[in-house]
Amino acid sequence: MKSEFYNRYTWPTKAAARLAVGDWIERVYNRRRRHSKIGMISPVEFEDRHNQTAQAA
Repeated sequence: MKSEFYNRYTWPTKAAARLAVGDWIERVYNRRRRHSKIGMISPVEFEDRHNQTAQAA
């Protein structure tokens, strides 16, 4: 993400940067691809499992 997006632009505020990065993630980042660092599940599934664990605690 740094080389593809973040380092190519400058933003006037941190809030503007956060919005731009969030938009990039929603449009470009493949949230369905499985990742080896999180047990070969998709980032969406990882987040869902994390949220379920947090709610159960």
